[in-house]
Amino acid sequence: MFKINYKYAIVLGIVAFSSFQAPAKAGSLLGTADNFGVLGGSTVTNTGKSLITQSLGVNAGSSATGFSPAVGVVNGGIFTSDAVAAQAQLDNASAYNYLAALSPTKELTGLDLGGMTLTPGVYSFSSSAQLTGKLTLDNLGDPNALFVFQIASTLTTASYSSVVTTNGEAANVFFQIGSSATLGTYTQFQGNILALTSITLTTGVNIDCGRALAQNGAVTMDTNKVSSTCYTKPKPQEVAEVPEPDSSLGVIGSGIVGLLFAFSKRFRKGW
Repeated sequence: MFKINYKYAIVLGIVAFSSFQAPAKAGSLLGTADNFGVLGGSTVTNTGKSLITQSLGVNAGSSATGFSPAVGVVNGGIFTSDAVAAQAQLDNASAYNYLAALSPTKELTGLDLGGMTLTPGVYSFSSSAQLTGKLTLDNLGDPNALFVFQIASTLTTASYSSVVTTNGEAANVFFQIGSSATLGTYTQFQGNILALTSITLTTGVNIDCGRALAQNGAVTMDTNKVSSTCYTKPKPQEVAEVPEPDSSLGVIGSGIVGLLFAFSKRFRKGW
């Protein structure tokens, strides 16, 4: 009688189960604007030795000044008043409108973000927002955690303020600003700034894991770094997590493994 190696059968069952895993979801809320570290509406100006690790764009304006290998370095391309910059601004506007339409989970109007520790959610300011000190964003170990700050007018940070993250990446942090943002000197910021009007990065401001995207006005820089790279510590867990399968397909996969395990017992008894 033909016999099957039961260990091999179980391995086949596990492989079959894994083939039913739901595909990972991909894509970016920012569309083509995701490729830009700085995007201005009217102009982008720079003073001092700044670094943009992605592309720089301006639309509908056409002026980008203060950028050269010796001063303001742009690792990506520079696009001014062309089809690439125009599409990036369209995607920037779409992302801005999407964020503005989200239902808030908590109202923070009148409160300073400094000293707060927040978990994923949509936080609303009906007027301006202020950051004095450190804002901590706790991702709770979820790499897809979403933080949205809906600010009706302006965002202002005091000198030496910071936005930091714990327990995960900070790739999904968005500040949707109805007017303009001004980051005070030496602010260390994490997150994407989507301002309807303008963005001012004063001396020594750094943006990590984010971008400075202004729709209609200028982006002004002075010895800054803007990088989309996320520098965060992994959540404190030694064992890697197995992705959760789609529920219906998971039942099918587990059934296959169960049947093969039952057959293996028959094989060992002398089938």
